[in-house]
Amino acid sequence: MSGHTMRAVTITEFGGPEVLTPEDVARPEPLPTEVLVRVHAAGINPVDWKTRTGQGMAGLQTFPLILGWDVSGVVEEVGFGVTTLEPGDEVYGMPWFPRAGGAYAEYVTAPARQWARKPSTVDHVHAAAVPLAALTAWQILVDTAHVQAGQRVLITAAAGGVGHFAVQFARHLGAHVTATASAARHPWLKDLGADETIDYTTTAFEEAAADVDVVVDLVGDGHDRTSTRALKTLSQGGLLVAVPGGVSPDLAAAADAAGVRTTGFLVEPDGPALTRIADLIDAGEVSVEVEKTFPLAEAATAHAHGEAGHTRGKLVLTTTD
Repeated sequence: MSGHTMRAVTITEFGGPEVLTPEDVARPEPLPTEVLVRVHAAGINPVDWKTRTGQGMAGLQTFPLILGWDVSGVVEEVGFGVTTLEPGDEVYGMPWFPRAGGAYAEYVTAPARQWARKPSTVDHVHAAAVPLAALTAWQILVDTAHVQAGQRVLITAAAGGVGHFAVQFARHLGAHVTATASAARHPWLKDLGADETIDYTTTAFEEAAADVDVVVDLVGDGHDRTSTRALKTLSQGGLLVAVPGGVSPDLAAAADAAGVRTTGFLVEPDGPALTRIADLIDAGEVSVEVEKTFPLAEAATAHAHGEAGHTRGKLVLTTTD
């Protein structure tokens, strides 16, 4: 650590939003192969508040803890050995996940190759909304499910952070996309590329969708046994990617009995994928939805808003006026 300080939001114990405390802390310095990034905006994800309560990635953290993994900002300083970035470069990334990323702060350090150049057509607020959610959707569809043109993809909770990217990436890959969301979100999801929409509040989605090749389940069995119900929509040999909660023994047994496949998933830092995603954003193929922004000092309010549910797209903290 240097002699410089920065503003950050820390927690020293797990609990409700009130444990998020703005304070001055030591500013990190980049080690060899790392860069120091001046944070302009930090995205908020469900894993943030789950970790804050002692769930999520809590078992990998130590106190005091600076939450957050989504960052958009400007390279301030580079460590020895960095060849891909230089001071002044605008970058975005998901540093260190699932270890502490420290995004709720004015500065972060991380290996240079965990970053990518920020999409040039969006501001830092929208860029900060991208990394974790978009990488989750990309790595599920491209690297895990290997979605091909003409396949049928069902996405639950499609109006959320991961969901709205998954709809657009599946469309980009040439898939037929079915999205579940409340009826008010349907016109927007159709604009993003959904071929069909299902109002989960009035319709059992497993009765409305069939012959699906890939289900991206962003709800999980913890809520109305969504993952288990999703198995009924799959064609023989189809794949369910169960994101929240993963694959329980009961879910695995039900999948085997139905002749379908299932897997859990955890996103990882991926600079090259972020570069490809930035290209899609700059080409106008992918849009980024930000419902609301909050100043860094109001992180607790932002968490309470997110935990209330039904966010359209993402919530973002800003560190600059």
